[in-house]
Amino acid sequence: MTIFLVILAILLVGGTAVLASGRPLPSWAGRRRPGSAVSRSEDRDVSGGGDLGLVHPVASLPPVLLPTQVSARDVDAVRFGLGLRGYRMDQVDEVLDRLATTITERDEEILHLRARLAERDAVR
Repeated sequence: MTIFLVILAILLVGGTAVLASGRPLPSWAGRRRPGSAVSRSEDRDVSGGGDLGLVHPVASLPPVLLPTQVSARDVDAVRFGLGLRGYRMDQVDEVLDRLATTITERDEEILHLRARLAERDAVR
């Protein structure tokens, strides 16, 4: 009796998981109406190749875009969407912080070099 209850519980949990996943149940060849025309694409779906693959994710946020001339403020303003299986947030934050620092240092160096070039041109 105990084994029966354990098996029943496993089947209930599995059935609930299948229904909760939202995946369409496969169509079986025996469910077709006699005399109905079936195209080749429908025939492939019945054999298991159709909607049983990976589902494309639904985007709930607009894509993360950066302008062509990226500044440190642009990098600081980037926000990524949350997902069940995503990147580790601490690693993403560390990379973005380092990128923002590098861009700031680059911009400061460019300003310094342009100032030196302007001074040199002014002396001539």
